[in-house]
Amino acid sequence: MIKVLAACGAGVNSSHQIKSAIEEEMSNRGYQIQADTVMVKDITEELLLKYDILTPISTPDLGFKINIPIVEAGPILYRIPTMSQPVFDKLEETIKSLNK
Repeated sequence: MIKVLAACGAGVNSSHQIKSAIEEEMSNRGYQIQADTVMVKDITEELLLKYDILTPISTPDLGFKINIPIVEAGPILYRIPTMSQPVFDKLEETIKSLNK
């Protein structure tokens, strides 16, 4: 099981759209994904210890080093396959690199 944390400004809408899209697409590709959502301001080093991959809309400057892979997932929100496909491909590449 790969744990993904989707993040956006409010943690209400965009991150939930990213979460749903990632879970659906990665399931179609044969991966077991558990995705959660969070407001960017609530991301802490302790929180990130619980996840394998961070998928924010864009890479945030949190004031500390993020020690898990980051896949910027903002293009998923456009719901245009040519824009979301590279994000899903990058996410799959990242999942494979985790060797889980």
